Amino acid sequence: MCPGSREEVTRARRWTRDILSNHPCADDAELIVSELGSNALTHTASGTAYGTFQLTLSLSPRTVAISVTDEGGHPEEPGHTEADPRDTHGRGLTIVMALARLLDITGSQHGHTVTAQLVAPETGATTY
Repeated sequence: MCPGSREEVTRARRWTRDILSNHPCADDAELIVSELGSNALTHTASGTAYGTFQLTLSLSPRTVAISVTDEGGHPEEPGHTEADPRDTHGRGLTIVMALARLLDITGSQHGHTVTAQLVAPETGATTY
């Protein structure tokens, strides 16, 4: 469980980088943790004074599943929207969708879990 502060998103990103230090998906996983953690704080009760969010990493040699669970407080399920090119926000799930092989969003107004799965490219394959 992570306290609902911006500093905690930074710590979660560092923790992810440490856990995945030699994993081929480390850089993308770190970015996804940052985006999903920031979304939880910005759009749900996780970002309130006593809010929290939960980060879970599930690993295999070629895959990483990143799950962030928020505290809800918003009746709508998280979703992708098209950001205006002049906007300085609104691209979080777009970035996650571009990086992840799979994206799953579950929950209710009491809390959502967003899970993104990354798959590393196969090694040893010949490309032309």
